[in-house]
Amino acid sequence: MAISKTRSRTAGTAAPSDYACQECGHRQRKWSGQCPACGTWNRLVEEARAPTPPRRRAAAVLNAAPQQVQPLNEVDLDANSERLVSGVAELDRVLGGGLVRGSAVLVGGDPGVGKSTLAIQLASGLAARGQVVLYVSGEEAVAQIKRRAERLGLGLAGILTLSATDVDGIIQAMKEVRPAAVVVDSVQTIFTSRVESAPGSVSQLREATAELVTATRALGSAMWLIGHVTKEGLVAGPRVLEHMVDTVLYFEGEQRGAFRILRAVKNRFGPTGEIGVFEMHGSGLVEVANPSEALAGRLGREVAGSVVSACIEGTRPMLVEIQALVAPSQPGAARRNTLGIDHSRVVMLAAVLEKRLGMAMISHDIFVNTAGGVRIDDPGVDLAVIAALASSYLEKPIRARTLVLGEVGLTGEVRPVTQMRARLREAARLGFARALVPHETGSRAARAARDDVGMETVAVETVAEAWKVLGAG
Repeated sequence: MAISKTRSRTAGTAAPSDYACQECGHRQRKWSGQCPACGTWNRLVEEARAPTPPRRRAAAVLNAAPQQVQPLNEVDLDANSERLVSGVAELDRVLGGGLVRGSAVLVGGDPGVGKSTLAIQLASGLAARGQVVLYVSGEEAVAQIKRRAERLGLGLAGILTLSATDVDGIIQAMKEVRPAAVVVDSVQTIFTSRVESAPGSVSQLREATAELVTATRALGSAMWLIGHVTKEGLVAGPRVLEHMVDTVLYFEGEQRGAFRILRAVKNRFGPTGEIGVFEMHGSGLVEVANPSEALAGRLGREVAGSVVSACIEGTRPMLVEIQALVAPSQPGAARRNTLGIDHSRVVMLAAVLEKRLGMAMISHDIFVNTAGGVRIDDPGVDLAVIAALASSYLEKPIRARTLVLGEVGLTGEVRPVTQMRARLREAARLGFARALVPHETGSRAARAARDDVGMETVAVETVAEAWKVLGAG
């Protein structure tokens, strides 16, 4: 009788489970509102605990077949250096020259930004160069993929399609067709039967991606994984997978805006921080080979609150127009809105402007954005933000064809920026005649501008000195 009761209790016992954060993957035994690892709220979801694999004894490890050991100076670099060129110059630039065989690339971005459009253009470009491409869709039917390709005017020959979500089925198809590249759209829909969690959970993302990446390396293919989050934020984002792949790209841009930025945040085969600029048209993503002309605005105009600066994105110097609007606000309700520039940095620069130049920013609404909505992380545009705020506050336009460069400290000093020569060359190529530069690099910048491009440079030490020069016209 005791035995039957024990069996009954055992049969009714639920499988052990943990609570996993859908943002960072942290696991714990009890539920809590906030994840202690990443600080996000309401993202802990109960998942079945994966069985712990038995530990291998040391004797078993010693008796196993040895792995091949090879001297580092005898490694053949050519065996792993073949790249698949897509023909999309901006994309190949970000990847460092094209897709590398045996590598995995993760592309993240918001819904509607153009990830699937970029993927089908990549597949068409590879197929046009004689490569076999397998396009795996877990969200759309193959007929939808064909309609999109035809709408964009892309070639379809050489692209194989598969509508599947089971990892085993995808890997079996890869073994049969031996593609040069595999596109998976999207990784959140893929699942493996060896994990009990639902597709899109952290456990499924890790296990399914690990199996796909392992198969990719074994077959020598290149894998393009698309990851996204839903508008409700219920599906785990691609950050969980970044350590498992070779390259991580983020596709940025406002859904209703024209420009899209493809940014490399991790790349084992190329430069990190490189960007590619695209413009969304009815015919798909069109490369912007010269983003400075598109983002710097019209050179001849003089409008209060508009200043042009130069930033470095990866290896590319790029001119960008900083726009600011300063308007009186209701008492105690001043707003600070930014687009394309870090919000906290704009707030700090506004405080520096009020402290060092006596402009009452605290009683005014401040709106700052970059032309085209491109995101800028380069501190070299600080002085341009200061100049745009002061120009809008005093309703005094900055003289046309003037470039403003410099990082700004809390004491109001203007600090030097990197790659000054490259920034000035890009500005001179587009017709800029004068540049405001930090004093510490002023003499070197002046020589570079005079010898290379014939541009006038004015060196300044503080924001007060900079506005004295800019305000005078």
